[in-house]
Amino acid sequence: MKTRKVRKKGSTMRALRRDISLWLFCVPGVVLTFIFSYIPMYGVQLAFRRYNAKAGIWGSPWVGLYYFKRFFESPYFASTIKNTLILSLYGLVVSFPIPIILALLLNSFRHKRYRKVIQTVTYAPNFISTVVMCGMIILFLSPSVGVINNVVRFLGGDPVNFMAKKEYWRHIYVWTGVWQGMGWNSVIYFAALSGISPELHEAAKCDGATKFQLIRHIDLPSILPTATILLIMNCGSILSIGFEKAYLLQNNLNLNVSEIISTYVYKVGLINNDMSYSTAIGLFNTLVNLVMLLIVNKTADKLSGNSLW
Repeated sequence: MKTRKVRKKGSTMRALRRDISLWLFCVPGVVLTFIFSYIPMYGVQLAFRRYNAKAGIWGSPWVGLYYFKRFFESPYFASTIKNTLILSLYGLVVSFPIPIILALLLNSFRHKRYRKVIQTVTYAPNFISTVVMCGMIILFLSPSVGVINNVVRFLGGDPVNFMAKKEYWRHIYVWTGVWQGMGWNSVIYFAALSGISPELHEAAKCDGATKFQLIRHIDLPSILPTATILLIMNCGSILSIGFEKAYLLQNNLNLNVSEIISTYVYKVGLINNDMSYSTAIGLFNTLVNLVMLLIVNKTADKLSGNSLW
């Protein structure tokens, strides 16, 4: 028994020495993950303490689940959860299949030169910063100088203040996000499609398969595992909508639909200086995302056999 353990330990050390260069590549990622993901977990206890800056985290009194109860009983609880879920699910339903469709269409496009032009055009918006993007949206939709309203005036209509209409806000948020990210999000599907053997397409063409049949029976099944993994990861962040864009497009007239968890946490924690309350809300958000990730991962594993673990 001892001889077997010694041999196993020796083989492990030999494998470690053999792959030392590969392990060294992992060191920066492990260090950064530890610094920015694990060390900050020390501050999670703020959600269970009435934080006092003078006393510090450990010196602040323990209040248990007080801030969680406060959030659940808050008039903002139902509205922020509702707005976050609607915006997240709407974005997921719209933005998830479009990159797949774009990748499949461009992959079956014959003219490589035009395909590269289309790829470049669809990739470009991803490199526009969120602040600039929001500025462009507000400017384009302006009732006085906006391009959209100038077209409306030209057609004989009255200008519309889109950013003041809460019924338009979710559509503006989601579809501008689709426009900005669909090209970049399709890159991973192009990578999956590039791994398909050309012999499969050639054999299918010899059997008389059309383009649609090639996509349906060869391309789509080949990228389905990749799409499943990405869907699981997206569902795992169902309540973690980006703060910057929602906050920059927010105003008093659309606040009923634009106030989401991340913007509410910012206002409570940094503007109102209620650190413990905002930490409790953020921790609740993380726990919901974790539960969703586990449920979707288990469901995907049962239905398709593809999962994160």
